[in-house]
Amino acid sequence: MAEVTYERYEGPDGVRMLDAFLPSYEEVYAEPPYREGPRDVAEFIDHYQVHAQRPGFHLVLARDGDETVGFTYGYRLAPDTRWWKNLQDVQLPEDFTREDGRRTFVIIELAVRKAWRRRGIAAALHAQLLEGLDVERVTLTMRPEPEAAPAQSAYAAWGYRKVGVSHPWAEAPLYDCMIRVLHPGHRPGRCDRDAL
Repeated sequence: MAEVTYERYEGPDGVRMLDAFLPSYEEVYAEPPYREGPRDVAEFIDHYQVHAQRPGFHLVLARDGDETVGFTYGYRLAPDTRWWKNLQDVQLPEDFTREDGRRTFVIIELAVRKAWRRRGIAAALHAQLLEGLDVERVTLTMRPEPEAAPAQSAYAAWGYRKVGVSHPWAEAPLYDCMIRVLHPGHRPGRCDRDAL
């Protein structure tokens, strides 16, 4: 195996990269607890085309030579996001759920193919995705099943904490909604005089 390298794409450049990581997506999400089939993959393709147009979109690919072995992407939550409204078991205060299009970055996917796991690739993908983000916090959802224990442990080690249980659409399973504060009280896009 060659040394794993990382490629970062922003905005519209990410749209054209779908084919580069789609086989990895299909491989990873065929595993438990996901067990996704062709219909799920088709839905993912449709969703990705929308996600890649969102403000603040970033995609990072991990490559072993010419082979894509992992990927992650996300974008900034819009002011009209339904993200926090999907929580089923908690009523969060309005000052927590308020979004302005710059406050919160959401990680939609983070996956590494089985043969390349336990080599620090997921941690490197995560770090590359968050590098240079001018946001207060990061959020994501993860599956609570025992098969997802490695991901659960990784997110806990990276500083995420659970804020509730999310049910993002009618046929969706339940997810744990996680958050990690990057810069407490930070106002993205503004000069922080205390840091000068």
